[in-house]
Amino acid sequence: MDTKGRLVAGSHNRNEFVLINADEIARVTSVKELSGQICQICGDEIEISLDGEPFVACNECAFPVCRPCYEYERREGNQACPQCKTRYKRIKGCPRVEGDEEEDGADDLENEFDIASQDRRDPHHIAAAMLSARLNINRGSQPHVSGISTPAEFDAASVATEIPLLTYGEEDAGISSDKHALIVPPFMSCGKRVHPMPVPDPSLTLPPRPMDPKKDLADYGYGTVAWKERMEDWKRKQNEKLQVVKHEGYNRDEFEDPDLPVMDEGRQPLSRKLPIPSSKINPYRLIILLRLVVLVLFFHYRILHPVNDAYVLWLLSVICEIWFAVSWILDQFPKWCPIERETYLDRLSLRYEKEGKPSELASVDIFVSTVDPLKEPPLITANTVLSILSVDYPVDKVACYVSDDGAAMLTFEALSETSEFARKWVPFCKKFSIEPRAPEWYFSQKVDYLRDKVDPAFVRERRAMKREYEEFKVRINGLVSTAQKVPEEGWTMQDGTPWPGNNIRDHPGMIQVFLGHDGVRDIEGNELPRLIYVSREKRPGFDHHKKAGAMNALVRVSAIISNAPFLLNVDCDHYINNSKALREAMCFMMDTISGKKICYVQFPQRFDGIDRHDRYSNRNVVFFDINMKGLDGIQGPIYVGTGCVFRRQALYGYDAPVKKKPPRRTCNCLPKWCCCCCCRSKKKNKKSKSNDKKNNKEVTKQIHALENIEEGIEGIDNEKSSLMPQIKFEKKFGQSPVFIASTLMEDGGVPKGATTASLLKEAIHVISCGYEDKTDWGKEVGWIYGSVTEDILTGFKMHCHGWRSVYCIPKRPAFKGSAPINLSDRLHQVLRWALGSVEIFLSRHCPISYGYGCGLKPLERFSYIASVVYPLTSIPLLIYCTLPAVCLLTGKFIVPEISNYASLLFMSLFVVIAVTSILEMQWGGVGIHDWWRNEQFWVIGGVSSHLFALFQGLLKVLAGVNTNFTVTSKGGDDGEFSELYLFKWTSLLIPPMTLLIINVIGVIVGVSDAISNGYDSWGPLFGRLFFAIWVIVHLYPFLKGLMGKQDRLPTIIVVWSILLASILSLLWARVNPFVSKGDIVLEVCGLDCD
Repeated sequence: MDTKGRLVAGSHNRNEFVLINADEIARVTSVKELSGQICQICGDEIEISLDGEPFVACNECAFPVCRPCYEYERREGNQACPQCKTRYKRIKGCPRVEGDEEEDGADDLENEFDIASQDRRDPHHIAAAMLSARLNINRGSQPHVSGISTPAEFDAASVATEIPLLTYGEEDAGISSDKHALIVPPFMSCGKRVHPMPVPDPSLTLPPRPMDPKKDLADYGYGTVAWKERMEDWKRKQNEKLQVVKHEGYNRDEFEDPDLPVMDEGRQPLSRKLPIPSSKINPYRLIILLRLVVLVLFFHYRILHPVNDAYVLWLLSVICEIWFAVSWILDQFPKWCPIERETYLDRLSLRYEKEGKPSELASVDIFVSTVDPLKEPPLITANTVLSILSVDYPVDKVACYVSDDGAAMLTFEALSETSEFARKWVPFCKKFSIEPRAPEWYFSQKVDYLRDKVDPAFVRERRAMKREYEEFKVRINGLVSTAQKVPEEGWTMQDGTPWPGNNIRDHPGMIQVFLGHDGVRDIEGNELPRLIYVSREKRPGFDHHKKAGAMNALVRVSAIISNAPFLLNVDCDHYINNSKALREAMCFMMDTISGKKICYVQFPQRFDGIDRHDRYSNRNVVFFDINMKGLDGIQGPIYVGTGCVFRRQALYGYDAPVKKKPPRRTCNCLPKWCCCCCCRSKKKNKKSKSNDKKNNKEVTKQIHALENIEEGIEGIDNEKSSLMPQIKFEKKFGQSPVFIASTLMEDGGVPKGATTASLLKEAIHVISCGYEDKTDWGKEVGWIYGSVTEDILTGFKMHCHGWRSVYCIPKRPAFKGSAPINLSDRLHQVLRWALGSVEIFLSRHCPISYGYGCGLKPLERFSYIASVVYPLTSIPLLIYCTLPAVCLLTGKFIVPEISNYASLLFMSLFVVIAVTSILEMQWGGVGIHDWWRNEQFWVIGGVSSHLFALFQGLLKVLAGVNTNFTVTSKGGDDGEFSELYLFKWTSLLIPPMTLLIINVIGVIVGVSDAISNGYDSWGPLFGRLFFAIWVIVHLYPFLKGLMGKQDRLPTIIVVWSILLASILSLLWARVNPFVSKGDIVLEVCGLDCD
């Protein structure tokens, strides 16, 4: 779309539509219409065949019909030409349909099994015609014999004089009347929203086709003798090549042929599963079962052997242990079938990027979300955007949308500078194939940047580009410095226009197209991907739903402007580290066999700027490399909020496509009246009836939506029947006919004749704050509302609709981001995640009770239950970490005097726990250091952030008390790991600090008591000391964070010095706090003095 680089702003009532920073001459111009022969069914331009001639569907009358309509008519219609009623013949490259077997010489073995092209031929291409009609594409109209109305005819019929162009009672004098969009406002009763549909006439009969013996057979579509000889020669050559590949092996040096790679590689799957080797996974499963047996025996012993003199302590410990066992089961069994995946990017290129032809890769809309530029530095956001614009993907297939939910002029100006720098950065990246393509991280990496570089100009251009980037950083830093102090009158733009977002709580929606419009290219003259700034409208009194609402606004804006079939969302601090990340995702999404059922491809999160010790487990390697691989073997990983490629149709709330099972083969050796066969047929009939019922319930599918529209058009009561389907769509998607039509286009795309003015007005309309009222947005459509962790809830709803997800781990990490590395920020981040889980647990979408009878698999449900109940573990964990100190201070213990059997049980339990962890680390590829850091922070976060999240969630849901979370800082500028030692006091530090102090005191008191009472007390002391030291060791990173950075003395020395000094002083003084300090106790001497 062409806005001449100007900012477009508008209000929620659509009466305000401003083109900011525009002179009197500049106007919004329409997109140029394509010239050529037009299809008389859908109104699209007819494609040009390989020989340079227009596509001809009918050899009798040459009635102009495009290839998609021709193939749809053969597959779903009456298979006849609309004008002369002659049956369509099969054309080379088209799939077979019923009746083609009777045609001699119509074989096309080269394209008969072209599955990829068949999958792209979908009846939903008709939605493009619907959208074209809505946007009033003026192509002229002609009467048609078939009775099927074209978009131009619907335009002429539907545009009435009482419906104003551009609606809402006003017309734009600067836009010609033939370029206006027909948009019916919700408060106007005039007009009918009828989608034009090419409806086949079932009563149409096919007359017998007479053949003139004087004509050549080629005129009727039959092959000539020369054609048959050529086909036979081609078949013979292909068979010879196949024999060479199968029997002698394929050597590219000895057997060069351009057709063989297409035949050998292009038709193979784009990815494959790599199961964990049985030598690793079978012992792991055996240990899990053994651990279950040991747990049963352990609880049998614990429950039947209470501690009478410490009954309360024993009861609390047993309850906590039972909860830990249940949590372990919920977390363990989803990891029963872990898998890994491998992609084949070369096959993807062979299939969809053929030499000399335009790329057939699917388009991708990329979303970047940001809120506060002072907490999320604009330089980091700029690096993320630059890595997106320079991704290794066709530039016309990429569109980057940046959501500024804070309406900050700093973000707007930073993006303006970024778009200018991108004109130099993008061609540099693609010319020398550098990685990563975020300049900040590329220039700061400590590697040999000359490795594999052979171009002598690389060093010179790299130095020049580094100087350009440093100047770019200075400009961005200058903007940040200026933004620190806001003027009293608010910000103004360069032309003196007030910034529309001066009031962040009350401002209109804003859209700015920085890149992608005509005339803006890189310094080498090449086209650049689209870069679009979006700030949704905000008004007082509306619930804007934070990040989830911003993402839904981007979904609607992108559907109006580019409407790519796939979406990628990243946080502003997560840049693309692997330029082929989109291709990795397309290996799954565009796979013709299993791609249609995949709702999203999740990539693991990797982080920069974390110290090698990772004391607060910021990398979260155990979750991303063990848990997520296990989920990928069931129904797919959960959505983690960033680094995820979505299928747009799955976000719209549609059900996953149901694969039709082939009919079962029946045995012919027995008579039909056999009892067994009768029973089998009855069962088959029952199953077919149940399947029919299920199919009737799936009203949310696209094909059902199209059928509903057809029924509305053909109904008896024309007014009501035509409006009912549209009302149903409006309740689901909102009152935007352009957006509704785009939801029916499974392959995406925008009509070529859509005017810029109409698209801009619709884009402003769909980001208005009241657009989602009384719709399914946030309930069934888009990102789901109701939790601050909208990612878990959104992925859960998709899996409930029967979709499956995929976990992709490329060799080079696809995305990298920044993580909060100091203790306070890390705890606040974990608090936010845990609070979201509590909100889901207390909502109607709780996985324990929601979604039964749908497509969610049981083990996948286990994982979702574990992801929402883990904050509840904070209370048992807090009690269990307090019990060792209480036992040491009181001299009691939670376990009675243990026998040999009990000792064997305890030892077996510890052994199977250790072996389970070791085997998990083995097949997951996780180091023991990462595993131990994860265990430590599980205790630290459990007794602090999870505990606070549990109480805050209860207050929010039950008492309506809202709690705010702060955006975690994204990095520091004062040296490497400078924020690691930054101490920020927060109330989250109180519980772990208290646990640490009381356990240290308990150890001191317990040791002193054992020394005072003699050797007999050392035996029971070891059990109590073991649990207390277990707590202290797990809380050690927390203690390290409290102590901060010690320049001269390590923290460990300080801790052990205090501990040893206390013990030695008590030994010297022989203090016994449990003995009365009254009279001296006299003991009878054992000697007989007489």
